[in-house]
Amino acid sequence: MINHSNENVLLDDANSYDVNKELMGIISSDFVNVADTLKEASYQIRKRGFSDFPIFVASRRDVPIGQLLIGVDEMGNKWNYRASLFDEFVQRELIGEDSIELWKENFKKADEYACLFVVHGDFAGFVYIPYPED
Repeated sequence: MINHSNENVLLDDANSYDVNKELMGIISSDFVNVADTLKEASYQIRKRGFSDFPIFVASRRDVPIGQLLIGVDEMGNKWNYRASLFDEFVQRELIGEDSIELWKENFKKADEYACLFVVHGDFAGFVYIPYPED
């Protein structure tokens, strides 16, 4: 994760080396089960004008960010997936005001990648996982 001078800034440089490889493997294997649903949700969020930057919160415990989209074991998954928006992350100061433009510049194409905010143990950060090709 990249920490900037603003203490409220939380930004990951698109799968930084701080992300534990085992954790990435766990998320990736779980992601396969929910990818189509997340991709459709991302499309709907953008199409309906809610945000150009959909964020999905992935966690094994309940976190108070976004709206529950897929609960544990609904689709053979071991993680909860919550739909959220960039604006919520700014309002909650998970993305600091000083880093809004930097965050947007680093956001990967929503048609190709899911932006996951992963909460696992003491790790919390952004991870981009490509959607499987059809």
